[in-house]
Amino acid sequence: QVRLVESGGRSVQAGGSLRLSCVASKYTYSNYMGWFRQAPGKEREGVAVISTGGGGAYYADSAKGRFTISQDNAKNTVYLQMNMLKPEDTAMYYCAAERLGQERILDPGEYNAWGQGTQVTVSS
Repeated sequence: QVRLVESGGRSVQAGGSLRLSCVASKYTYSNYMGWFRQAPGKEREGVAVISTGGGGAYYADSAKGRFTISQDNAKNTVYLQMNMLKPEDTAMYYCAAERLGQERILDPGEYNAWGQGTQVTVSS
């Protein structure tokens, strides 16, 4: 079973940048890894997903142009570089893997493995 550990979340001012990291205990080449977030009182939503086999990256509209997902195969790690942060980016950010579904790649319901989350707080 894949174990995921996130880090990098902290408080930052609007306009700032953060890089989140997710280390996987086991690397899955044939699937996807991604970042999701959940703000208080809201449902968990997809932010960015990367194909671990080199098939590309997918972004939510809210992330396009500001966030970049990447991976380091040698370190079994996926990163989320977040630039131009906004207060509405405040949320718990979760790493996910083992996509089981095939319908909507940014749908949290399609992923079977989750990390414990890392908090990102953006102040205005």
